[in-house]
Amino acid sequence: MPPATEPVSLAEAKAHLRVTSDDEDTLISALIVAAREAAEHETGRSLITQTWEKTLDVFPADIRLDYPPVQSVTSIKFLDENGDEQTLSASSYKLDNASDSGPGWIKIATGLAWPSTYPEINAVRVRYVAGWTSAAEVPQSIKQWMLLNIGHWYENREATSEAKREPLPFIGGLLGRYWIPSI
Repeated sequence: MPPATEPVSLAEAKAHLRVTSDDEDTLISALIVAAREAAEHETGRSLITQTWEKTLDVFPADIRLDYPPVQSVTSIKFLDENGDEQTLSASSYKLDNASDSGPGWIKIATGLAWPSTYPEINAVRVRYVAGWTSAAEVPQSIKQWMLLNIGHWYENREATSEAKREPLPFIGGLLGRYWIPSI
């Protein structure tokens, strides 16, 4: 599910663009969403609180939760050996979300084992919440990357142009420190 708010507000984007009228608020709001989605794609992170669902065919040793920072696990549902949906008790597993520089992990509680599942694709569904809890927590360099892209897209609304435009050489470096490698 998409976040309820964006890391860059309409007012911040308009100030960056030096736009004072409300005539293009719809366009600028769409550019904010596009910039957030692009930043999330580039970094492998959730920028603002949103709900994700990960599906697996069986329980692995540990469950990797992408798009950090992971806030919480909402539920773990699975098809038991008879094909009936069950919800795993929260006391059966532990969330390891201590590292801000990598994914979150779900580990089975000490002394327990993951239950057997029905032989079906997507037999395990993990619903979790990830992202920084407010725009104020999103690192400023990510917001700056978003604003630079919003500005570029605002000024260059067409897919092609007569003018030769070179990307700013430093813009990619704004996200580098927040990049999460995927597997």
